[in-house]
Amino acid sequence: QVQLVESGGGLVQAGGSLRLSCAASGRTFSTYGMGWFRQAPGKEREFVAAISWSGSGTYYADSVKGRFTISRDNAKNTVHLQMNSLKPEDTAVYYCAAERQSRRTTQLSGNQSVYGYWGQGTQVTVSS
Repeated sequence: QVQLVESGGGLVQAGGSLRLSCAASGRTFSTYGMGWFRQAPGKEREFVAAISWSGSGTYYADSVKGRFTISRDNAKNTVHLQMNSLKPEDTAVYYCAAERQSRRTTQLSGNQSVYGYWGQGTQVTVSS
């Protein structure tokens, strides 16, 4: 059974930092693109960041570019999202996702339909 489990969420003041982690089990995702999405209350889920299978390619939403960094450790089957300079508008449930198919490419997408595996989410709350 494939599982993606997020951790690292919590409450932080504006300007602070958090590091989210996503641990995959049931399948090796070393050849899959991975991504992070988020959903704020009353809003649709939106793309945050993606990373290619090798880690050499990354892609960010404009709203987090320069503040968030996505990385992966294929040996540990994990993906991380380092979030710095957090703002109240970053408050959301953050989801880890893996693409539906193995793709050894640096081409990345923020389209949710590309991703077929999802975690249960972790809450991030940024206070002003």
